[in-house]
Formats: sequence, C-alpha cells, structure tokens
Amino acid sequence: MGKNILVISTSLRGNSNSEALADAFIDGAKEAGNHVQKVSLRGKTFGFCRGCLACLKAGTCMINDDAVEIVRQMHDADVIVFATPIYYYGMAGQMKTLLDRANSLYGSDYAFQEIYMLSAAAEDQEGVDSRAVSGLEGWIACFERARLAGSVFAGGVNDAGEIEGHPGLRKSFEMGKSVR
Repeated sequence: MGKNILVISTSLRGNSNSEALADAFIDGAKEAGNHVQKVSLRGKTFGFCRGCLACLKAGTCMINDDAVEIVRQMHDADVIVFATPIYYYGMAGQMKTLLDRANSLYGSDYAFQEIYMLSAAAEDQEGVDSRAVSGLEGWIACFERARLAGSVFAGGVNDAGEIEGHPGLRKSFEMGKSVR
C-alpha cells in the first residue's frame, strides 16, 4: 500500500515549467504505487492570513475561501510536494500565502512527514532556489514530525513549456518514484 501524496502546483501560468516538474513527480510516484492528488492554485481564490490566530483554537481558518480545503488536504496527506516558479530568488507569493494560511496545522495531529520542493526559474546558476528552499524549511521547522525529503531545481527555463527535455524532469520523476 502506497503513501497518500498531495502535490500542490503554485504557478498561476498555464503550461508552467514548475507544473511540468510536478507532473513528472506524480508519474514517478504513481509508478511506485502511491495514491497521488494534485491541486493547482490556478483559478483558486484565497486571501492573506490576518494573524488573528483563531485557527489554532478552531482547527481551521476563519476566512472561508479555497485555502481552507487545500489546508485540510495538506493535513491528511502523508507526503506534500510543492511546485513553484522562482520569482526574484524566492518562492511564488501565492505559495507563501498558502503556507501562512496553513497555520491551523500547527499543533494539530497532521499526517505529513515528508515534504518535497520542485522549482523552476529562468536563472540557471547553482543556488538560485536556495532562498525558496530555506523559506519552506522555515515552515517545516514548525512541524516536528516533518522534514524536507528532497528538492529538484530546473534552471534556464523561462517561457511556458520551455522545460521540455530538461534533466530536471527526469530527476523529478525519479524522486517521485523513490517515495515508498
């Protein structure tokens, strides 16, 4: 019996390079016998965290929008995979907003233990993704049973679909296939 994996594609662009990494991960994870659900933030509506902390008592955010359901899915997943474009050397703002809105998970009996990050950017130098990975690690640090299990960065891809044939796709597939 495989793991319950939630893949969250945070790019708002159709045919995005980071979503292609997510799809490759999904293919590998399914091949390994895992159950995979993909959620795209494209077309979703969610607001910023207000810092009211009511979610810590209620177990859910008081803002009734699409983030509430995504956070519920995060709670129940064994593995969470975030796919993001790199903007100005950081994760996409919509990914950061979702992480903030997941505050209700803090102190809950969440299922996730493994977190993965997949990212793509026009820049191709080593370390382009380091600030985005560090930001995700900051979120993960708040969940003592969770750890960053791996990351894949695909650099040198800017235009939609430009990632086709990039070695990052194979790395993402293999990473997905390694989840057991």
